[in-house]
This record gives sequence, structure tokens and C-alpha cells, in this order.
Amino acid sequence: MTTMPGPRTVTADNPNPPSPDLLAPNPLAPDASGPTTEPATEPATADPTTAELTRLLFGADHERARAPWRQLLADPGLRNDQGAGTADRIAASYRRLRRVNRAIDATALATDPVALTALHEWLGPLDGALVVVAGIHYNLFLGSLLDHDPHEKRPLAPYLAMERIGTFLCTELGHGNDATALRTTAVYDRTDRTFTLHTPDAGAQKFMPNTGPAGGPKSAVVAARLLVDGRDHGIFLFLTPLTDEAGPLPGITVRPLPRRPGNPVDHCLTSFDEVLLPQEALLTGAHGRLGPDATFTSALGSKRKRFLTSIGRVTVGKLCMSAAAVGSARAALTVAIRYAHHREVTGARADRRIPVWAHRSHHGPLLEAAATAYAMTALHRAAVARWTGRDHADPADVAAAERQVAVAKGWTTWQARSLIIECRERCGAQGLLPVNGISPLAMDIEGTITAEGDNLALWAKAGAELLLAESAPPAAVPAGGPEHPAVLQALLHAAEQAHLARARALLRQAPSGDSLRRWNTASPAALAAVTAHAERSAGAALLALTEQAADLRARDLLIDLYRLFALRRVAAGSGLLLAEGLLTADQVRALPDLVEQAIARLADRGRQLVDAFDLPEEFLAGLPIAGPDYQRAFDHPEAHWNLAESPAQPV
Repeated sequence: MTTMPGPRTVTADNPNPPSPDLLAPNPLAPDASGPTTEPATEPATADPTTAELTRLLFGADHERARAPWRQLLADPGLRNDQGAGTADRIAASYRRLRRVNRAIDATALATDPVALTALHEWLGPLDGALVVVAGIHYNLFLGSLLDHDPHEKRPLAPYLAMERIGTFLCTELGHGNDATALRTTAVYDRTDRTFTLHTPDAGAQKFMPNTGPAGGPKSAVVAARLLVDGRDHGIFLFLTPLTDEAGPLPGITVRPLPRRPGNPVDHCLTSFDEVLLPQEALLTGAHGRLGPDATFTSALGSKRKRFLTSIGRVTVGKLCMSAAAVGSARAALTVAIRYAHHREVTGARADRRIPVWAHRSHHGPLLEAAATAYAMTALHRAAVARWTGRDHADPADVAAAERQVAVAKGWTTWQARSLIIECRERCGAQGLLPVNGISPLAMDIEGTITAEGDNLALWAKAGAELLLAESAPPAAVPAGGPEHPAVLQALLHAAEQAHLARARALLRQAPSGDSLRRWNTASPAALAAVTAHAERSAGAALLALTEQAADLRARDLLIDLYRLFALRRVAAGSGLLLAEGLLTADQVRALPDLVEQAIARLADRGRQLVDAFDLPEEFLAGLPIAGPDYQRAFDHPEAHWNLAESPAQPV
């Protein structure tokens, strides 16, 4: 679209009502007034062990916390049509977003990290594009408005009712992980008390926000450099109307980006040509306020800290990415294990059919994936609890909580990628078909790895922080062999400390005077330490679930899952542990046998492990290979084998 002539002053809310067709109910929905009122089907089994696994995975309050999202996941009106065209699929994601909005309290959702992450965890397997636009609207946009000072000229009603969709414009074409260097400016005019929002060059175009025409009129919080009388006060957020029913507002250019893999989103390049905004467009707080006389005040002397405070919702966004990855991984694993139990192949005798699950080569990788999925879920829960329970008055505690969130986001999203690919392969050619639900997850998971901070950049920062942090040496490895959980956990901790010690030694040995060269020397070992830290933390979180188990069978299953998870990690680092004198040569040789023993103990529990994930049958019914009659989904009712009396054909 071409830039319209400007400048033009616009109000901060500009609540233009969407056109009727943009608010039209989803034509696929059985109930056009909103989500179906029938509750999702509860699992048919009353097995107490499965129920206890579910309780441990999702928390003591899991019934209340998961119920609305599980019900939406079960709603056939929200089912994703993978065969539709790109434009139709994008429009459908926004219709689903409005369906979700009718089912929840938007303010309560935006202010509750637990609920926000639950939305991503349960709806991520349904439609990756839906959770993208939902996370942006509720967390990054609406959450940012709620976290800053309220203003009477900045009403929230249009966004709560979704008369306008909210989006978030921070990253620029030339500035991603170094967003503190972004170049979009907001120049204050003390006479008119207005800001002029401007994109100075091509590299300053806002990169990849969902600012296209789909979904109706949109507003954004735009990260821009606040300039007052030529002085740069740092980067703040500005509420900016972007589009109405006719398209971009004057001075605003929106150009679609090429489609990315996975469920499509209306990603665009967005730029501003001297767009005027009123004074209330600036989102203020203790980190920065502008008085009537243009006097700037801030409780923070650092521009970087002002910026990080302005975009504080990105931390919750990391938790949302972790949640989407964990939920998607569990969904892929559920489909793969269910399919493995009813997909039959020829057995040792030609007249005997057996499920592919019977083969160790098939169920072994999936059970290892199950152990990882349980550890991912436990680590995610721990990260959410750590963030919501942080001491707001203690900067060091806040920083430690942010680091735990960043480490968890990196580890869970990377693990989800590997797990989903494994599940796709175990389902063979059926795993390639989007209708079976796994291949779209493989594409969507890539977005979680990059969004809200690229994983590698997050881990590089975490690695540097761990190098500088005071860390107590690990406790001595308890007596006993590596089949004991306490020994395995101590070995995981020892591996982390060994990598940190190596990184610190390399940092000291590197020539002084060149900080980049010193970091490059130490960074591989530092990143290895972050990996070990994530694995140790995930193991600890999974082991903690065993201590909470009220059902002994559930406890034993979790211990076996922990053993399988930890043994694989210890085996991968056995060379280092052997060199450190923490494992003997005989113990290293025994590790593969211990892994096989753990797999053998779990081999008959595959279905139970994924049944505990509690995915509604209504959702799974839409994925053919998740059911035993999957072949009927590909049958042809008029084929000769379906005719009662098929006439003989001439030879």
C-alpha cells in the first residue's frame, strides 16, 4: 500500500468500529453466538494413576486453570482447516481470536501470567497463528497498556471488546536482538504537546508485526526513541492507531512480508512518515514521565533500563513461547504414541499382525520423548512459578527470575523441535500430512525459538550472567550407582559446574583489552554450562513431582521417566564426568544397560503416559491417525470394496 499524504493528528484510541463482515461469526462454528457450551469430554478412564499424573503435570488447581482452554480446544468450530488458502486461514485465525475473546475476561487474562501461558499451552496445538495474534493482543499490547499509567483519553474498551486488534511494534529490519539501538523516533513538540512518529530509513522499518488488513482495524504500541528539545531520553512505547476499515491511516505504510512456513500470520513491514500523536500516546510510569512543561523525570538513570521496563511484557512472552512449545510437544507425542499402538505390521510369523509399538526401535525413541516432555512441562511450571513469585523489590531476585525464564524458554522450545520431528518420523508418511496435526507443529515451533528473544542470544546472556554469579560448589555425589535419582541429579549438577569452571578459566586466560575476543574464547563453554544448567533444572523439577505424588504407581512411573531423562544426559556427558573422577569406567560402560532397563519398565505404559496429558477426545477425533479407525478417513465410499454387490470385472 502506498503512503497517504500527511502529517495528520490522530487520537490515541481512534475506536473506529469494524465492518460487519469482520465481526461475522465463524461459519464453521456450530453455535454462531460463541464457543460451544457443551463441556469437553473428560477422559473415559477413572484410573487413579493417570489422574494423579495429570494433577502433578498441571498443578493442584489444574481443573479450574485448564477448563476454559481445554473446552476451547475441544470446540469443533475452532478447528483449523489446513486445506484453506492463505488469506482464508489468516482471517480464520482472527475469527477464532474473537471467539476466544467472547469466552474470557480480557482484563483478567492480560494481568494473569498463569492464564496467559495456559492459553498458549492448550491452544498452540490447535492453531499456531491463533496463539501468535492472541499473545500479541493480550500480553504485549493490552498488557503493556495495563502495566503503564492509565489515562482518561486512552480508554481500553475498544481493545477489550476487540473493536480494534492490538499489536506490538518493536523489532526493526536492522535491529532485532540489539533493539536498544532501534532508530524509530518520537519527537516532542512542547508547543502543540504532540509527538511526531517517524521512520528515518529503511533499516528502521518495524519488522514482522501482524499489521495487515486481516482482523479489522488495528492499533499498536510502538517502540520509539523519545526526543525532547533534541535530547534522547531512551526508548518508550507509544499507542498508535494504524488502520481503519479502509486500510492504513495517513502517514503509515504497511507492506506484507513473504509468507513464512507454518500456520500463516499477516506479518508485515510497517513504517511512519511524520505521524502526529497526542501527548497521551506516550506510555508512562516510574521509568519515565513527561510533565506539562516538557520536563522529563525518571526513577531510572539508564536508558537501557528504561527500555527494558517499557517492554517488560516480553518476559511473560517468553513464558508464553515455552507454554506453546510444551503443549505442542505433548500433542505431537500423543498422536504418535496412539498411532503406534494401532498401526499394525507383519510380525515374526506371516499370519500375525503386531502394532509397531511392539518394536524397541519404535517405542524406545518415543518413550525418551515422553520423559523429555514430562521434564519440559515440569520446568515450564517451575519457571512460571518463579516469575510470578519473584520479589519485585529486589532487583537481584527479579534478574534471577528473568534468567530462569529465558533458560527455560530456550530449552523447552529447542527440545520441542527435536521431539516433534521424532514424532513426525515415527508416524511415517502419515506424519507429513497436515490433517494429522504433527507437521504444522514442526513449522510453528520455529517461531517460538525466535520470538520474544532469539534462543541463542538469550542463552549467551544467561551464560555470561552465570559466569559472573556466585555459585556454591555442588554437593558431593552420594554413594551408590547412577541408577539412583539422587546420584543422577548430583552428576547433572557437577557437569554444570565443570562447564562453568572451564568457561571461567578460558575467560581468565584470554588476552585482556579485547572484550569480544575474550567472550568468544569462553562462550562455547559458557553455552555448554547453560545447557547443563537447563538439564539439571528440568531434572530437578521432574524429580520434585515424584515427591508430591500421592499415588505410588504414579510416583514409580515418574521416577522411571526421571531415570530415563537423566541417564541420557549423564551418558552424553560421561567423558567429562569420567575425567572429573565422578564416574568410574565400569559405571560408564553400564549406562546403556541402565537406559534399556528404564525403557523396558516403561514399555507397557506409553498410552497411559500420554493419556495423562488430558487432550480432549473431540480434538483428537479431528486427527485421523490418533484413532484406531484412521483408515476410514482415507476411504472412498463409492469404491468397489464398499459396494454390497460388486459386479465381476472381466479379466
